[in-house]
Amino acid sequence: MHEAKEKEQLARRVLIAQVVIAGAVLALVLGREIPGIVREVRIWRMVGVLPRGSRRCPR
Repeated sequence: MHEAKEKEQLARRVLIAQVVIAGAVLALVLGREIPGIVREVRIWRMVGVLPRGSRRCPR
């Protein structure tokens, strides 16, 4: 019974480590890609692909 509890704790630690690593990788990728995404959104707004909301500017 004691071994099962140790295995469960080890499995939980491994799972937590995997989640932490996946989160760090995701944060790194998003951090590097956000400037490009912002640039793309600005371009889309200039050409009229995305709605501008309540701000109506004459074209």
